[in-house]
Amino acid sequence: MPLDSMGPEASARAIRGQANFHAGMAAEDIVARDYEQRGRRVAHRRWRGAGGEIDLIAREGDRVVFVEVKKSGTHDAAIARLGPRQIERLCRAAEEFIGGEPRGSLTEMRFDLALVDGRGAVRIVENAFGAA
Repeated sequence: MPLDSMGPEASARAIRGQANFHAGMAAEDIVARDYEQRGRRVAHRRWRGAGGEIDLIAREGDRVVFVEVKKSGTHDAAIARLGPRQIERLCRAAEEFIGGEPRGSLTEMRFDLALVDGRGAVRIVENAFGAA
């Protein structure tokens, strides 16, 4: 439905949704470049399985690194946007992804949280979920 045929509230919501989508994509681009500059290969972007979506999947030698990207005005505000239910979905999706790896559940992996603030500065929290 075109934005001009929506009511004012629905139109404003749609515009905010589009802006948030594009800001999230830009944050993922910034984080992907950061990982690549650190010598890691970004193997997948927005990988989707039955359990959910993983923003970035990087390779660090034989290790698979699942990266959740959060963007907000500050790094603290960004980290606050990750809740327990989302962590569960990420873990289910990662389990599904790992099932397709040659070593299966024996594959070395970790979960990173990549925080992007309003200026585009990146802070990586490696092993953010405590599982290595």
